[in-house]
Amino acid sequence: MYSEKFQKFIEMWQKDFAIERTIDEKICVDRDGKPLPWYTYPAIEYLSQFDYTQKKVFEFGCGNSSLFWAERAASVTSIEDNPKWFEKWQQEFHHPRLDVRWRDEGEIYEKAIFEDGLKYDVIVVDGKRRAECAAAATKALAAGGVIILDDSDRINTSQEYVKAAGCLQEAGLIQVDFYGFCPMNCYTKTTSLFLSRDFNFKSAYPVQPINGIGNLWSMQRKARKEFYKNNG
Repeated sequence: MYSEKFQKFIEMWQKDFAIERTIDEKICVDRDGKPLPWYTYPAIEYLSQFDYTQKKVFEFGCGNSSLFWAERAASVTSIEDNPKWFEKWQQEFHHPRLDVRWRDEGEIYEKAIFEDGLKYDVIVVDGKRRAECAAAATKALAAGGVIILDDSDRINTSQEYVKAAGCLQEAGLIQVDFYGFCPMNCYTKTTSLFLSRDFNFKSAYPVQPINGIGNLWSMQRKARKEFYKNNG
């Protein structure tokens, strides 16, 4: 039998993180049913602090992350290489700031980032040809921006990820790794952020860091004292 404290821990993952639902229903959402990226929870919470209202986002790889970014950013361009998934996203994703495009898996895939002649504040490498996409991302990154390499722990077994991470490191970006659980998985992984040396995103809140999910200091003093009393 679980102890009472451990049961509360399980309940937090079930209710606050909604991880049971994401695993059982195979969908990346938060406790309110809003879309989440398939990144680690620590990475999601860190990224969720910033103001993206004037930022342009480009994604190699489409999914619920596309809606997550569209709700926050000035514009999102997301590239999908699978025709069936592209058709699904076209039918299900309707957001004025989201542009989902189908591009073949060959060289045209990573070159899609140059089609509009723009620089992007956030570039997500989370689809096919990650080494090639990482190299392209370094050329299309706006000053002060960030490149996100998801599933970066695969560097331990995949030369593609070795090349992708190496390319971003050689570009002089600052690597910050976020380890932990993520939606839909019953195991941990890593999402890595590669920050420009002049990374300058402003917080969307009066303070930084904001309280994460399940954080004790998000409670009012009276509720916090009651929590201590019952769980100390």
